[in-house]
Amino acid sequence: MNGVREAMDHVVAGVRVLEAVDLPLAEALDRVLAVDVDSPVTLPARANSAMDGFAVRAADIAGASRGAPRRLQVVEEVQAGRVPRRALGPGEATRVFTGAPLPEGADTVVRQEDTEHTPEVVTVLDDRDAGKHVRPAGEDLTRGARVLDAGTHLGPAQLGVLASIARARVRVRRAARIGILASGDEVADLDQAEAILAGRKTASSNSYTLEALVRRAGAVPVPLGIAADTPASVREHFERGLTGGACDLLVSTAGISVGDYDYVRTVLEEMGCEMVVSKVRMRPGSPTSFGLVRGVPWIGLPGNPVSTMVGFELFVRPAIRKMQGERLLYRSTVRAVTEDRLTTPGRLTHFLRAVARETPQGWRARLTGSQGSGVLTSMARANALLIVPEEVDETPPGTALNAILLDDPRTMSERPPL
Repeated sequence: MNGVREAMDHVVAGVRVLEAVDLPLAEALDRVLAVDVDSPVTLPARANSAMDGFAVRAADIAGASRGAPRRLQVVEEVQAGRVPRRALGPGEATRVFTGAPLPEGADTVVRQEDTEHTPEVVTVLDDRDAGKHVRPAGEDLTRGARVLDAGTHLGPAQLGVLASIARARVRVRRAARIGILASGDEVADLDQAEAILAGRKTASSNSYTLEALVRRAGAVPVPLGIAADTPASVREHFERGLTGGACDLLVSTAGISVGDYDYVRTVLEEMGCEMVVSKVRMRPGSPTSFGLVRGVPWIGLPGNPVSTMVGFELFVRPAIRKMQGERLLYRSTVRAVTEDRLTTPGRLTHFLRAVARETPQGWRARLTGSQGSGVLTSMARANALLIVPEEVDETPPGTALNAILLDDPRTMSERPPL
């Protein structure tokens, strides 16, 4: 039986970074850059105005005030997208607008609020802008400078930067295709709602949860259906994910324990699976397994819905992120003080559903209710997983524990949570 950190390391080591593809820039959001990008241009190409006003020489407005204004001749008007036709001489000004290139000789833009002006003459009433409001050439980028490194996650700002250097297509790691397989005679899809509501069948909630988690991770879910509790059906469903490179990673739920009808592990071994992890010292999710089937990684998660979600966070998400070229593979953690007394026997690492909140005194956490692995509603209320180390049986209120933040949009981490 593997420890949690050991099992996580095995999974991450057992998946490969996917090949690169070229995508239109508009389709590259949340992909990972596969190559370094250098700038083919200097941005801005020439000094330009940071506001609407008048381009002048600072020496010509020194000491200007309402009591001692400076009158300058307006020689030209330049809008953004136009180019000045002449340099600026002493006692002259050019009417400019935000983003307009500055004429040679100008080192200042006077905001229009500090002027009185006609088309021919501008009267400067304040010299507070002397030497200001000029965006120098190359302020953003210089030709040949590194814009983005390979491995950069492409968010909205990064796409904007690439657009600014006219990069219409970009080379990125492709999205991983994740095969999702449920199993069990008692499990049914939602087209059997009557049987589910009557209690004769159990809804395949794991399939919907996993598809959503996969999409949130930026990958592509490949539904492989629900296998019946027979070796033939289990094999048939796995073959769907292994045929023709359909999937880059297989994720199954249920069928990996030691029950009479748990055939997943047996069938995979018959298919030549190299079993790397067969059990993990954790709760929920102890039967979690990992192996390679014909070179395709497989992660087996228990059928209880909370176990499925916890296993996804610990094992599947980091695997997907590595495959897609991400540098930061893991959810971030905080140190949170628990408000509950926790009982966690069994020499297992426990992951408890909790609500974590940041206070002026630091992070605090309280449980969301029953911690049974089948109580999915308690997972729906949680925004964190409290980690209780495997050597701890009792945790009194006021104890600080590491907490994995779920759906935290702020940061991911390069460090595993334990």
